[in-house]
Amino acid sequence: MHVAYWIVAATLALFYLYGGGIKVIRTREQLQPMMAWVDRTPMPAVRTIGVLEVLGAIGLILPPLTGIAPGLALAAAIGFVLLQFGATGVHLNRGDRRIALNIALILAAAVAAWLATTWL
Repeated sequence: MHVAYWIVAATLALFYLYGGGIKVIRTREQLQPMMAWVDRTPMPAVRTIGVLEVLGAIGLILPPLTGIAPGLALAAAIGFVLLQFGATGVHLNRGDRRIALNIALILAAAVAAWLATTWL
């Protein structure tokens, strides 16, 4: 179970570190080609989402790795499930039906949440 958690958590953490990191440091114009939703979203909200993604990625890895408050990994995974439900809603409201990545991320985060229960 631990090996499966580390595979899923590391994959999610890398994805969210990259995605969150670029939301924090890039301008709206740099983000628009890959994230069309930023055109109607205030940049402070985009930056906040980016910070939350980076913090969630750290929360998937550091608590179980250090043994300090390992339950935070479960909270981070649940947070990613909720984040992706919101992202799916944004895509669907914009008329964008390309939500396969969002669904895959929901499933991966749900699996990570389930596997994170081994530390509770």
